[in-house]
Amino acid sequence: MKRRRFLTTAAALSAGGLVQACRADDREDAGGQGATSLVPPLSVVGLQLYTVRSLMEEDVAATLEAVARVGYTEVEFAGLFGHDPDQVRGWLDASGLTAPAAHIDPSSLAPGRLEATLEDAVTLGHRWLIQAFTPPAERSAGGYRRVAEFLNAAGEAAAPLQVRVGYHNHAFEFEPLEGTHGFDILASELDPEFGDLEIDLHWARVGGADPLALFREYPGRFRLCHVKDLDAQGGMTDVGAGVIEWAAIFAESDQAGLEHAFVEHDNPDDPLASITASYRYLTGS
Repeated sequence: MKRRRFLTTAAALSAGGLVQACRADDREDAGGQGATSLVPPLSVVGLQLYTVRSLMEEDVAATLEAVARVGYTEVEFAGLFGHDPDQVRGWLDASGLTAPAAHIDPSSLAPGRLEATLEDAVTLGHRWLIQAFTPPAERSAGGYRRVAEFLNAAGEAAAPLQVRVGYHNHAFEFEPLEGTHGFDILASELDPEFGDLEIDLHWARVGGADPLALFREYPGRFRLCHVKDLDAQGGMTDVGAGVIEWAAIFAESDQAGLEHAFVEHDNPDDPLASITASYRYLTGS
C-alpha cells in the first residue's frame, strides 16, 4: 500500500467515517451494555500492533503514522518486520508515539541473546518485554513453573536497565491443572520485583475467569492489559461492541495496578476501521 493512500484512508476514518457504524454496534445487545462510549473515558489508550500486522508488513512507518492519526499515543510491538531498531525508533518519534512494551519470542530472552534484546529494548523505549504464549508441550504445572523461572532470570538481568518482563495470557492458562490452573502458578511463581502480568481481558473471560476476582487476588500485578471485546456468541469483536463490562473493569484500575491498556483484535476484517471503533468507544471521541 502506498503511503499517501494509506494515510488518506486513516484520515477519513479519524474524521468521522465510522461514527454511525460504531453507534450501531454499540446498541443494546445481549450483554446489556447499550452505551456508545466508556464512562468515564480512558485518557491514554495504546494499540497492540499485532492488530495491524498486515499493514505493518507493507509499510511500518505509514502504519505508525496512521495509528497516531486515529488518536493512539502508545503502541506495543509484535515484531519489527525486518527493520533496524534505530530506524523504527525514528518512525516512532516522527509519529509522536511511544512503545512501552513489546511481545517477543521467549528465545530472545535466553542467555546469549538477552544482551542484544535488551539493547534493542532500550533503543525502542520498551519498559516491558512480554512472553505472549506458552506452547502446548509446556502447559503442565512443571512447565508453567519453568516459564516463570525463565522470566525471573531474564527480569533480574534486565532490571539494571529499568526493563521488566511480563506474561500475557490466553484462555488455556485457566484450564484446571492439578487442583489449580496455569495462571495461578505463573502469578505465584513470577517474581513481582522483576515481572508483571499483562491480562488479556477477552481471553480471561473466554477461559472462564473473572477479571475483577483476579484483581482482588493479585492486587497491583496487572500493570498492562489487552482490551478486546467478546460477542454474545463467544467470538472477538471491537471494544464496546460486545458484552464485557468495561466500566466495571476500569473502575478497579488502581487495585489491578493498571498503567497501560492496549487495544487488540486478532483478526479484524478492516484493521484501521477496527482500531478506530475501539478507540472511539474507550475515549468518547
